[in-house]
Amino acid sequence: MSRPDDRYTVKETEEKWQKVWDDRGCFTATEDQYRPKYYVLEMFPYPSGRIHMGHVRNYTLGDVVARAKRAQGHAVLHPMGWDAFGLPAENAAIERGVHPGKWTRENITAMRDQFKPMGLSIDWSREISTCEPEYYRHEQKMFLDFLKAGLAYRKKSWVNWDPVENTVLANEQVIDGKGWRSGAPVERRELNQWFLKITHYADDLLAALDDLPRWPEKVRTMQHNWIGKSEGARVNFDIVAQPAGKLAYDLPHVEVFTTRPDTLFGASFVALSPHHPLAAALAERDPKLKDFIAECDRIGTSEEAIETAEKKGYETGLTVRHPLDPSWELPVWVANFVLMQYGTGAIFACPGHDQRDMDFARKYKLPVKAVVAPTDADVDTFSREMAVHATEAYTDPGVAVNSGFLDGMDTETAKRAAIEKLETLDKGTGTIQFRLRDWGVSRQRYWGCPIPIIHCDSCGAVPVPEDQLPVELPEDVSFDTPGNPLDHHPTWKHVDCPTCGKAARRETDTFDTFFESSWYFARFADPTNDSVGFSKARADHWLPVDQYIGGIEHAVLHLLYSRFFTRALRDCGYLSAAEPFAGLFTQGMINHETYKDPNGKWVEPGDVDKLPDGTAKRVSDGAPITVGRSEKMSKSKRNTVDPTHIIDTYGADAARLFMLSDSPPDRDLDWSDAGIEGAWRYLNRLWRLAVGSGMDLGPAVPGGPSPEGAADESLALVKAAHKTIDGVTADLEALRFNTVVARVRELTNAVADAVKDGKADPAAVRFGLETVVRLLNPMTPHIAEEIWQRLGHDTILAETPWPKADPSMLVDATVTLAVQVNGKLRGTIEVPKDCPKDEAEKLALDLPNVQAQLGGKPPRKVIVVPGKIVNVVAAK
Repeated sequence: MSRPDDRYTVKETEEKWQKVWDDRGCFTATEDQYRPKYYVLEMFPYPSGRIHMGHVRNYTLGDVVARAKRAQGHAVLHPMGWDAFGLPAENAAIERGVHPGKWTRENITAMRDQFKPMGLSIDWSREISTCEPEYYRHEQKMFLDFLKAGLAYRKKSWVNWDPVENTVLANEQVIDGKGWRSGAPVERRELNQWFLKITHYADDLLAALDDLPRWPEKVRTMQHNWIGKSEGARVNFDIVAQPAGKLAYDLPHVEVFTTRPDTLFGASFVALSPHHPLAAALAERDPKLKDFIAECDRIGTSEEAIETAEKKGYETGLTVRHPLDPSWELPVWVANFVLMQYGTGAIFACPGHDQRDMDFARKYKLPVKAVVAPTDADVDTFSREMAVHATEAYTDPGVAVNSGFLDGMDTETAKRAAIEKLETLDKGTGTIQFRLRDWGVSRQRYWGCPIPIIHCDSCGAVPVPEDQLPVELPEDVSFDTPGNPLDHHPTWKHVDCPTCGKAARRETDTFDTFFESSWYFARFADPTNDSVGFSKARADHWLPVDQYIGGIEHAVLHLLYSRFFTRALRDCGYLSAAEPFAGLFTQGMINHETYKDPNGKWVEPGDVDKLPDGTAKRVSDGAPITVGRSEKMSKSKRNTVDPTHIIDTYGADAARLFMLSDSPPDRDLDWSDAGIEGAWRYLNRLWRLAVGSGMDLGPAVPGGPSPEGAADESLALVKAAHKTIDGVTADLEALRFNTVVARVRELTNAVADAVKDGKADPAAVRFGLETVVRLLNPMTPHIAEEIWQRLGHDTILAETPWPKADPSMLVDATVTLAVQVNGKLRGTIEVPKDCPKDEAEKLALDLPNVQAQLGGKPPRKVIVVPGKIVNVVAAK
């Protein structure tokens, strides 16, 4: 029976060990020449003010890796910071009448206080916040260096403009063509914007994906598709006819880019982007076209918005000559689905083999011609069906048809032949195109890093001198006037030109917040360096990040921008690494059941009482509750669980254990009360086993007990412990945390059985129990430390090396063979590993179930597969 003081006091225990780790500086990272480095990083959070269960899962995964690697002899860097600029703070300023900086810094304090009870092995001395001048001054310097290197530039670009808020909106902020907050119809405007030349590294960014084997395949595929390398041709369609009157466009042809030059004989029309120079020139004398372009400008600029919008066009009256057939003329349309930022801003449309073109052609009754057919198709039937009835384009490879000199060629051969012909006729050239566009980093908002540029009427855009960095945000701003507060600040933007001394003005745009998150991992290597963002030596020591952990939602932009930034910093002399993250892991979402009351309103889980008959009622008033499917936790559906409440109720270890044990970490996890309670019960069972069993385990034996002369039960337990060490070590390396938990629980059961039976000697029980505790330490560190201390150790697990499996203990002296009769399992036999076949045959035939199946007759045949099976064939 356990003593009263043997009750596990979770809150006191967890606070105790967090203080011990902090006082001893257990997790302070150092550059140690005698230990290999290991850099573990979770994507840093936005300081919204409250952590959620997604944070708990993400940081638990990283913490397990960090603690395990530290125990395995690595010098570990595991830091924390805050992605602190952004629109939510600016919105809070408007809604609450509070300064964005005050709101942000208060949220950081609140979230830090919520994170610390989780017992994370974080080096808090390296904490950074991207909204502080001591951080963003360095990215201003980086931008100026990019500018010198030709990796930054300014140009006009089409953006989403909210005419009420007087600001640019991100594509995600345009909802059904309207500003997400104002509800005003969004306009497209052409504004001067700052860009980073990410396309300079397009080939390298694409090719280097093959050198990232520890990235998920789906993420590499997403990046590959986003970069979008396309081989094709630039083709010239000569302008041959136009409406009456002089055209203010002096080029003789329309140039298009196509990845399918093999389909040129299927051309139905040429389509221009609404922002193509030729479209603009035509609109100058065509009011209806001008109105159509204005209508197109009310669609968001994102590809998704354009793809999902109804396909619309305007026939210009202009015609062009087909490059492969001088007698063939095609009409020119302006179409809302053609993007100016991809290719040349013009396409030739082949409706038979492109679905967008097909939709457009059917709407405007334009020709549809089959020029690629399946290899087994009847060409006449296929062509007739395509021309008259088809509503779906044929986009698979095939054989060229109705295409003159290309007929009979397979798709790839036809592409090459078409390009050769175009080049011979001087009507086009083979080329490579990337889907990737340069990164526009200008944002018309206050709460971001100021772009360090001064605009002078005489000198143009002048970089802020480096000795004047950082350009700090002014504190005295007002959000009473719509738009960017920096634009209407009375003094901040007015400065003298550093070059000529004349009156000038600061750039009032601020950087996209992806700018801050594209280099923060390097700042952690040297976070207090005031002269530069980090020393090259320290960056080279720690980078790349060995294990990066975060959500799949950042699989493209954040990761791609970080990969670009690292290359740009390398080329500007900041560091040597090309890739920022050697290993990447994307964890699954946290889901929870959803609940609705009789009025269809969402109800929080804490106000729902689940009844034994499967129904549910609301706790507050007894109203019946409809239980919905499990969905991603979200505030809008009120199906969130407060991590602070869970940790206060069950403790951090239980929360961590449930996050790790219930499903593979890359898959979604369904939160349930039963799951967290099961984790809590296991920890209390382990506590009672270790502290309350009353068994005298004797003193600790370094290296574990000797197996020499040990009883069978003791030897079996010691072997089980070594096999668990071996399996857990491999699973941790592969991030199979749920399997790790299962293995440790299995060993816990073996220890409990040994204690119950009383046949294993105390040294073996101690070894099994200590192995459980040491393997659990990365996952449930508080209870592991407490049990370790209660077992008589004067060291702490945070400073204890990882256990090593004895290879000799991993080999079994015996094996279990399945025994079948006529293919059906009838029993098993335990035999020595090198058991002779005749002895195994005899043991198998002696089994009562086998004798019963044979009915007293000798078997017709016995087949022994050593180490696996004995198959008995009974006589008929």
